[in-house]
Order: sequence, then C-alpha cells, then structure tokens
Amino acid sequence: MITLRKKQKKMLYRIIIATVLTLLFMLAPIEYGDNEKEIKFVLFLIPYLIIGYDILIKAAKGIGNGQAFDENLLMAIATIGAMILGVTYTGDYEEAVAVMIFYQIGELFQSVAVDMSRTSISKLMEIRPDAAYIEQDGELTEVDPDEVEVGTTIVIRPGERVPIDGIIVEGSSSLNTSALTGESVPRDVTVGEEILSGCINLSGVLKVRTTKEFGESTVSKILDMVENASSRKSQSEAFITKFARYYTPFVVVCAILLATVPAVVLMLTDSDPEFQMWIYRALTFLVISCPCALVISIPLGFFAGLGGASHEGVLIKGSNYLEMMSKVRTVVFDKTGTLTQGVFQVTDVISNEIPRERLIELAAVAESSSPHPIAVSLVRAHGADIDRARVTESEDIPGKGVIAKVDGMTVAVGNRRLMEHLGLQFEDGNTVGTTVHVAIDGKYAGSITISDIIKPESPEAIKELKKAGVHKTVMLTGDMDNVAQKVAKEIGIDEVHSQLLPGDKLEHLERITNESKDGAVAFVGDGINDAPSLVRADIGITMGSIGSDAAIEASDIVIMDDDPRKVAIAMGVSRKSMGIIRQNIVITLVVKFLFLGLSAMGFVDMWFAIIADVGVMIAAVLNSARALRYRHN
Repeated sequence: MITLRKKQKKMLYRIIIATVLTLLFMLAPIEYGDNEKEIKFVLFLIPYLIIGYDILIKAAKGIGNGQAFDENLLMAIATIGAMILGVTYTGDYEEAVAVMIFYQIGELFQSVAVDMSRTSISKLMEIRPDAAYIEQDGELTEVDPDEVEVGTTIVIRPGERVPIDGIIVEGSSSLNTSALTGESVPRDVTVGEEILSGCINLSGVLKVRTTKEFGESTVSKILDMVENASSRKSQSEAFITKFARYYTPFVVVCAILLATVPAVVLMLTDSDPEFQMWIYRALTFLVISCPCALVISIPLGFFAGLGGASHEGVLIKGSNYLEMMSKVRTVVFDKTGTLTQGVFQVTDVISNEIPRERLIELAAVAESSSPHPIAVSLVRAHGADIDRARVTESEDIPGKGVIAKVDGMTVAVGNRRLMEHLGLQFEDGNTVGTTVHVAIDGKYAGSITISDIIKPESPEAIKELKKAGVHKTVMLTGDMDNVAQKVAKEIGIDEVHSQLLPGDKLEHLERITNESKDGAVAFVGDGINDAPSLVRADIGITMGSIGSDAAIEASDIVIMDDDPRKVAIAMGVSRKSMGIIRQNIVITLVVKFLFLGLSAMGFVDMWFAIIADVGVMIAAVLNSARALRYRHN
C-alpha cells in the first residue's frame, strides 16, 4: 500500500486534472470560429499552468539566484517556446502541456520511490542508553549518562544496556554484543574485562568502573560516525541537470542568433530582412531542441532499471545509486548474516566417554530452559522433544554456563571457565567455532562445537561478482580470526580482516576506498554495527530480511531475501540500465542536432520538427522499457 504525502497527493491531482483537460480540449468537437488560435491558447493555458506553474516559478527563482541553467529552465523554455509557436503560427499547444505532464509524472514517481525506501535513521538512536545507575547508600540512583564522570562505578542489571565504556569490578555475565559486532553469540565477561556501551547485559548483575565519558563511549561514536560519514558520501548528480548546464544556454543562444543575426545581415545589405521567416525558423529550432526525449526517457530508463531490480528482489533507493552501482569494482562484506546464515548449528562433537548423540541429548536437556542462542542450538541439534521434568535442579552460573540435575546425574554445560571453576581437565581441540564443554557427575565428558553456517549461495555469489567485473572482494568481521579465515577460504574472499569493532570496520573501509583507483566501493552488511560503513561506502547494501532497521535505513540498496548473489544481479541490472540510458542519450542528441542544423537552414518545417521531437521520444521510451527485464544465468 503506497501512502502519499500531502504534497505528492496534490501533484497527483494536478496531473490527473491537467491530463483530463488536455484530452478534453483535443478531442471535444468545439467550434472556435475566427479566433481559433487565441481561444485554444487560453484553453490549453489552463492545464499548462495547472501542471507547470511550479516549474515556471523555480525557473524564475533560478534566474533570480544566478543559477538559471537547470532542468526547470530547460522545461520552461521548451514548453513556453512551444506555446508561443502555437499562438503565432500553428495553433497547436498539446505538445507543450504533454511534455510538462510527463515530466511531472517522472518527478512524482521518483519522489514516491524515495519516500518508500529511504527514511531517517532514527531507529539507530535506540542503541543509545537513556540512563545509568549508581549505587548510593545501598540503593540504586538513576542519573543522566552525560553526568557520569570517568572512574565512577555504575551498576548494570540483567536486561539493561551498558551506557558507558568501562571495566568490570564485580560480577560476571553474558553480553549481547550484536548491536556493536553483529555477532549472534553472546560474549561471556567477568571481573577485569572491558565492556563497551551499547551491549545488553543478559544475566548477572555487573558493577563497572567507567573509563570514558558518555560522549566518548563506543555507542556515541557509532552515532557520530553515521552522521559524519553521511556528509562524506559521494552523490551522483542527475544527468539532466548536468546536461542542461551546457545544452540549455547553447540552444537558447543559438535560437536568438538564428532569429536576429541573418535578419540584421540582410538588413545591412539592403535586402529584405524577412524577420518573420527567421523568427519562424528560430521557434522551429526551439521546438526541435525541446528535450522531451531526454526529460522522459532518461528518468524512465532509471525507473525501469529500478523496477527490473525490484522484480529480482533488489530494492535500489534512487537513480543515483543505480548509476553508481555500475561503477563498483570492489565489494566489502560483513560476515555474520551476510555471507553466513547467522544461525548457529552443531558442527562437531568430541566425546570419549559416551556416544555423541547421548552427549548432545544431556547438554540439550540441561540447557533446555535457557534462552541463550547456544542453548537453542543444542536443543535444535537434539531434535526430539525434551521433557523438562527430567531436570530436577538447575543453576545458572553467569558468564560460565549451567549446572543441572538430569535424570539424577549432575550435568555441567558451559565454556572453559566453567570447567576451570569445577577443577576439571579438558581439551579445547582445533575446531573452528564456539566450544561448549560438558561434564557428567564431576567427570569431563566431551565438547560440542557450534558454528555459524556459510550460506550455500555465498561461494557462487563471489564467482558471479568476479564475472561481473569486480576486481577485489574483502570481508570485515568482528568474529575471531580463525573463524574468519576459514569462512573466507571456503567462499573465495580475496582479503579478510577480523576481530573488528564498528570503528575498525569504518577505518578499514576508508582505507580501501582511498586505495581504490579503478571504481567505486560497495559495502554489504546487515547489523546496526554496519550502519557507519553502509553510509560511508560509495554504495551501501543491506541484507533486508534479517537486517536491522538502522542498517536498512542507512543503506542505498536492500537485498530483500538475503541472497548474496543478488549483489551481482544488482550490478547487472545497473549496467544494463546505464547502457540503455547512454544509448538514449546518443540517439537523441544525434537526431536532435541533425534536425537543429536542418531547421536552421530552412529544410525542416514545423511538421518535421514535431516528428523529430515526438519520434525520438517514442523510440527512447521503448528502448528504456527494456530495462524492466533482466536475464541472468
């Protein structure tokens, strides 16, 4: 359901009214009498002003501000010239109104498309904590984070977001760091470890001594990076605006010279200046120079490309991003949720004491009451329904794991800290992923490795990008180095950087962008932590289905089904669309300048002028429609 803003609704009504009136005046059997030209001028002036008054006002303001040569003046001169030509010679005014209507339709489509896809990044503000808690006289007091000085001890209860960077002085817990690192597996922390603002405390109560002021903390810097990166982001300027800077003054000056110079020369040589003939030729020149083919077909080529991409499940948020995508030669990826599924599964089991299935079963039953992602993965790996009555006792040890009575046996499931807490000997192994250790009745029983699974489409996606002309692929991730290297090798990534915070990602992206000499740089991510990089890159691409709201809003392109192969498809659609648009530009200009020359020499009359204008427009529009369909292997 498309919701139009008040201004857009007003434009839609103007388009409908102007179209209906134009068709009525064209088709209605009206008897005009002797003053046909004048009456038709007054009638067609009504829809012309209804649909084009704002363009005329903008053109006038542009002249007043010294910035006259833009698309508004281009449209104003072309359509006013057609109206003057009608009242002076031909008596036809339909073209002037029709060109203005089509132009406004294109502007409305673009406005609606931008509103539907691009909203503010206000959701990102949700990661900024509103309060901090300080213990005073045995009670917790809420204070503004901005008022907390460095070295103050703050208390963070389960479920609360860490407001300020600091070091844990009491307690242990698990932290949800996804807002910062994009990684789904919580991070276990204890006394002496540093924690960053923006993380969510999942279990135990923590007392933290702050090491930074609120404004210098990680969460504040992320928000600042988004704001600052936005100001450095390159923006493609619409072709019609750049073209109009040169084309408009050129044709206007040529028309003026054509109307005056030959007549003056003839007059100085005592010949008949034939002012009427030269003015007629100049007006014909203006009609031919009317840029309707460019004004309509170029935006239509972009819109058709946007529609073709949308048909493939790729939302491109504007024509400038479609154009920029065709120039991408380096693609930088986040890992979790982008190249991997972001869903953790059991990938390895080491058990010397009991069968592997039995080890997973006992671990899953012991963890069955926990909402922890690792617990969920264990339950999923077990597969069968779990009777929680089998668990008679359960103790959650923050930052370490769970100890529970299962079928009368004491089952301990957790990380290496839990095993050390129990005084047990254990083996970490050489597997890549998160290792969960299991002990039964005080004896070490084995380990279960849980890893993020690579998307089956990811290797093919990299191959398709190489075929599409991408010279380098890079992966930036907050994950451990051994995990990142394994994923990069399996997928075929050229360059990998691991254990990165958002600021590190942005720093690496800045370096990559500065070093890229042969094209634009695209960044593909999905989390809030990716927002600064998504905004800073020449093109920011988000995996939309599982991507955070902030990442989606900060990006320029959204892959709606999280298939990384769609990045190559977006590039293919972009290049096809830009090829079509370039064809339209070349064909239109060649025909235009050919007929402009012929009109100046008097070989082309008004009928040929209309054919040149409308014929090229129709051909360009039909060519643009090809961008609606993109075929890929």
